[in-house]
Amino acid sequence: MITQGVKVTARCGDCGGVLILDVGQYIDHGQLWWGTEGACTACPNRWCEQDTGGATPEEIRNALLVQHGPAQLRLADDASSLVPVLRVLREILRLPMDGARVMASALQETGLVGTLVEMEFIADGLQRRSVATTIETLAD
Repeated sequence: MITQGVKVTARCGDCGGVLILDVGQYIDHGQLWWGTEGACTACPNRWCEQDTGGATPEEIRNALLVQHGPAQLRLADDASSLVPVLRVLREILRLPMDGARVMASALQETGLVGTLVEMEFIADGLQRRSVATTIETLAD
């Protein structure tokens, strides 16, 4: 299982105290998941939420990108056929053909940038279709 997380603080909506949030993304059984847990240090406000299949909430993605930096996914061979790439992007990201074409072109030309977990998720799908990729962590 691939995972990446970060702890952040916010103001509690119930009492105004310090809310400690543990947010992250992970890959489990071939699916990209996101999760968040929150606990106030001053009141009983607590929760846990996780989901898969849709886009990770921007506040979770942004916290991961700020803490860990972005990762870039590239095709290892620029001359690779885009047919398996399109198929993978449509299957795992549930993209329409036009969206998959745009993303496949970006992957072939400049690479895709996102969280490490997101790039590992796409790379794993591509590897299952024999498409070689590289992932590089980008410096700030």
